[in-house]
Amino acid sequence: MKCQYCDKPATFHITELTEPDGPQVLHLCEQHARNVLQKGEPTPVSSVAGALAKQLQLGQTKEELRKLDQKECPVCGITFFEFRNSGRLGCPLDYDHFEADLKPLLINIHDSLEHTGKRPTRAAATADSQADLIRLRKEQADLIRLRKEMEAAVEREEYERASELRDQINAIQGEPKRRGNAI
Repeated sequence: MKCQYCDKPATFHITELTEPDGPQVLHLCEQHARNVLQKGEPTPVSSVAGALAKQLQLGQTKEELRKLDQKECPVCGITFFEFRNSGRLGCPLDYDHFEADLKPLLINIHDSLEHTGKRPTRAAATADSQADLIRLRKEQADLIRLRKEMEAAVEREEYERASELRDQINAIQGEPKRRGNAI
């Protein structure tokens, strides 16, 4: 579909359902969407303009978004594209790895990076609990990495290396070693 103002492909399709005479639809290219949303003119889509203007201010063009979608977590291997499609991150370290990319998203959604809601009174955060949380995140990242390495070793038929990795995983998880068919 083409932009209503030029022959470029329309990448913004805005439908306003508040008009009594039926829905108002605009099909705009990125350039005209910026112009319409930044002018502040009264248009049938004025209620949507604020949200889309925020999205356009993030400055993510197609090329930037394509590069961002290919960014991958070194621990769990999830890409930003997979996160955008599923809405879920792959491991606790993704918050650190994608931090710069998640901040604009959080600001867009919540208008803040600070939590302003209630917190449980009996679980007040202390320096020790923060250190425990960091240690736990590192352990989880190590487990994910070790499991991937173990799967790769099995695929390469390096069973001795796979058993070493399995033992490392069990040591982190605190599970006893199993030998033979002992019950």
